Amino acid sequence: MESGNLGKLTEVSFRFDRYKMELGQKYFKENNQYISSGLTYDLGPHIIDQAISLFGKPLKFSKTTSINRPNSQVADYFHYHLRYPNELNVFLTGSLAVADPLPAFVVHGTKGSFIKTMADVQEQQLIDGMLPDNPAYGVEPNGSEGKLVTIDNTNQKHISYPLPHRGDYNLLFNDIYENLVNEVEYPITMDHIRWQIEMLSADNNL
Repeated sequence: MESGNLGKLTEVSFRFDRYKMELGQKYFKENNQYISSGLTYDLGPHIIDQAISLFGKPLKFSKTTSINRPNSQVADYFHYHLRYPNELNVFLTGSLAVADPLPAFVVHGTKGSFIKTMADVQEQQLIDGMLPDNPAYGVEPNGSEGKLVTIDNTNQKHISYPLPHRGDYNLLFNDIYENLVNEVEYPITMDHIRWQIEMLSADNNL
């Protein structure tokens, strides 16, 4: 997006797809007596945060949720439509009833498209005992590359597969350190948090 190779952005989609029809073991996530229960509060903050970090506060948004798992009390599907200036539409979706996950990142612009599956490996590597100083930490496996399709001035299509950046959760903690010790501005502002809470707590309006 920063390179300008995609032109003016027209549509962006972030998804968190899983297939887990059984109820989870964490009581607070499955009980509707808790405000923060359900998939919207579980996975929603991750992709809402991505949208806010990239594009800021939307001009307006709509939200819909639904319950699909047997005996579930809480939403296991959410979808947001965010409207931004310059006719940019951003869609954020999460579901626990997707047997064949769709691409997690889809970006369309007036000059091209970028599509990539969810492939971050850090969480599983940490669970498996790998430490962040391991050279393999955060490196996605072969075949995880995104697909970049661009159209040049002669209307010719060009396809490439950019290598993904090495993931590094430590960058977040470095920012916390710099903020606390050196008073460097933290990249997540109070406004970002307010906007996110507003979106999470909104009623369905679709």
